[in-house]
Amino acid sequence: MPTTNHTAAPAGTPARLGASIRQFRDQHPHWFLLLGLMLAALLLMDFTTWLVLTLSGAAMGAMLFLMASGMTLTFGLMNVLNLAHGAFISLGAFAGATTLLFWLNDQAAASSLWLNLAGVLPALLFAVLVAAAIGLMFEWLVIRPVYGDHLKQILVTVGGSIILMQLIEVVWGPNEIPVPRPEAFSGAVVVAGIALEKYRLWAVALGVLVYALMTWVIERTRIGILIRAGVEDREMVEVHGYRVRLLFLGVFIAGSALAGLGGAMWAMYQELITAHMGDELMISVVVIIILGGLGSVKGCFFGAILVGLINLYVGFLEPRLAAVATVGLMVAVLMWRPQGLIPVIRV
Repeated sequence: MPTTNHTAAPAGTPARLGASIRQFRDQHPHWFLLLGLMLAALLLMDFTTWLVLTLSGAAMGAMLFLMASGMTLTFGLMNVLNLAHGAFISLGAFAGATTLLFWLNDQAAASSLWLNLAGVLPALLFAVLVAAAIGLMFEWLVIRPVYGDHLKQILVTVGGSIILMQLIEVVWGPNEIPVPRPEAFSGAVVVAGIALEKYRLWAVALGVLVYALMTWVIERTRIGILIRAGVEDREMVEVHGYRVRLLFLGVFIAGSALAGLGGAMWAMYQELITAHMGDELMISVVVIIILGGLGSVKGCFFGAILVGLINLYVGFLEPRLAAVATVGLMVAVLMWRPQGLIPVIRV
């Protein structure tokens, strides 16, 4: 009797598995890179350390997303390169810190969660409002005359950033200012024997909430559709009676407000602020935007999480390489996908 060859199926299994991995990599490059980075880190450290670093990196990434998402909006929906974005981060940090230190100090210093929230939420709101108000004036005075010209946008926004930084020093002084973190946001909670820092949990929750809200507004609402249509064909949108300039103004104000929100969150994260902290963070912000895909909100979110994770993973394994880890990640991704992880599809 002829014998049946049972070795063919197993021989084809690695090939099918490899094909599935390649298909997943091509269709979901952001998930492929994120899971690959997390798995590689898990193989190099014990599980408890990995879990703490992963949560900390996700929290750092969530705050970086808040800051980078504003610049992603202005570039992706308005085609405006605003290199003064770091100044709005610093502005939000100082506005939020001022509220906590001088106006709501009693609530922030209390031991009650609700009193702490009564101090933190107004501080974040004030940071958003201040950044939005300055963003309104900045768009009118600096951005509006240079729409459509990237070279001029770079020049005038760099100049505007210098002016804003100097104004921050005039109002708040050039010295570092310590920012107290409210008691309810300090310390850690222990879950299954693992200490998880409270503030990082709050930061992750806020980052995910803002990401979900931005995605819904841009992709599911009439305003989002009009803004995206205005980028593609401004004249056609204006023919239908919509004022594209007002839509763009709203986008720029929203981007500035998000920078202020991210700055206020970062101030409590670092517990120390300086006038030039925004400029220092701009390197990470630019890396995130390029890494995720220029103008992509989803790409910005995943890029921020990746930057946060690789910073802490590499900082733990080899601190001397932490400073170049984010740039190295960006270079590696661009060599693989020059368009970024999740590029915006123009139709």
